[in-house]
Amino acid sequence: MAVWALGINHQTAPLDLRGRFAFALDQLPPTLQRFRAGLAQQPEATLLSTCNRTEIYCAAEQVALEPTIHWLAQTGSVSPQQLLHHAYVLHDDAAARHAFRVASGLDSMVLGEPQILGQMKDAVRAAEQAGALGRTLHQLFQRSFAVAKQVRSSTAIGAHSISMTAAAVRLAGQLFEDLRQIRVLFIGAGEMIELAATHFAAKQPLSMAIANRTLERGEKLASRFGAEALRLSDLPGRLHEFDAVISCTASTLPLIGLGAVERALKQRRHRPMFMVDLAVPRDIEAEVKQLDDVYLYTVDDLASVVQNGKDHRQAAVAQAEAIIDSGVQGFMHWLQQRDPTLGVVGLICQLQAQAEDWRALEIERARKRLARGEDTEAVLQALARGLTQKMLHGPLAELHAGDEHTRAATAEAVSRLFLRGPGRL
Repeated sequence: MAVWALGINHQTAPLDLRGRFAFALDQLPPTLQRFRAGLAQQPEATLLSTCNRTEIYCAAEQVALEPTIHWLAQTGSVSPQQLLHHAYVLHDDAAARHAFRVASGLDSMVLGEPQILGQMKDAVRAAEQAGALGRTLHQLFQRSFAVAKQVRSSTAIGAHSISMTAAAVRLAGQLFEDLRQIRVLFIGAGEMIELAATHFAAKQPLSMAIANRTLERGEKLASRFGAEALRLSDLPGRLHEFDAVISCTASTLPLIGLGAVERALKQRRHRPMFMVDLAVPRDIEAEVKQLDDVYLYTVDDLASVVQNGKDHRQAAVAQAEAIIDSGVQGFMHWLQQRDPTLGVVGLICQLQAQAEDWRALEIERARKRLARGEDTEAVLQALARGLTQKMLHGPLAELHAGDEHTRAATAEAVSRLFLRGPGRL
């Protein structure tokens, strides 16, 4: 089984190019289905898309790198050559190492930032929903999550890290003498805006407002912070009221253009505006940055701010890399044991891996039911039934399949394997 990864990130590609390859979470399942449908062999596939990266991880008996490159280039409307100029291509242990580093926050713009782990879990769930997550990628990502957990619990990799939203507050504090005297507008209602609103609310600004395409969702978030809820359609007539604008939506086109900001500045009598565009693709037209009274920052502009203190965490990085090395070795060992050429040893390992997958699945289901307050005895009974059904499904199906001779041979094998006497348990 071969594993490969293809991607671009904040270190290899500029913001506007990354914007061409941005996918909203609800776009991931259909996008993966289209990708797999276009290949002769349908590989396992998982697509990760955040502000800082777009990566596709694949697994199949044979590497299908060229079709993967052409497909990703086509989705971004660029040539394969242009994509490869900014992309990285990783195979097997290098692909696994990259996934583990991403999950652990070592490949992030903010070293050790925790949001990427949740984004990876969302991507895995989307791949599972699309029917694209096979056993190999399931193992790769479950091991990456376990490694990330160990890195966070065993090292100081996340200590003193500054998030994008905290960096935005710091920059605003450098422009405005007193953040308690400013009016702040947030555009969007997702996780990043929620974080930004939390950081700004701690500074007790004069007022806050949240503009969102869906007013109900905007109102729900606004109620948490005592903020005003606006529709996106309200922005042209209200933009001049705000000293700071923080935007992060999934829009494919800019929501705030040069003309709108110019009109707002005229109404403000050219009092400065602080603007942060955390979206990829952009929410605010790039030309806005050229205006004299506007201080516009993108995710890439915040890089130097969030990297402060990185040198103090190099010892933690070394510890994290050692944990990742061990994780990569474990995954590659598991992958090699699945090689059918390893005969009985490989079969034993596959049986053990399958049993472990079943156990983990049923345990997770049981935990969720217990968390909902269901009766403990009922949950235990359901867990036992689930494991029993999974173990017996294959043998029972085989006993009902094939001709009489085949069924007799199967019955003998099943009897020998499963009908053990008390002394053989």
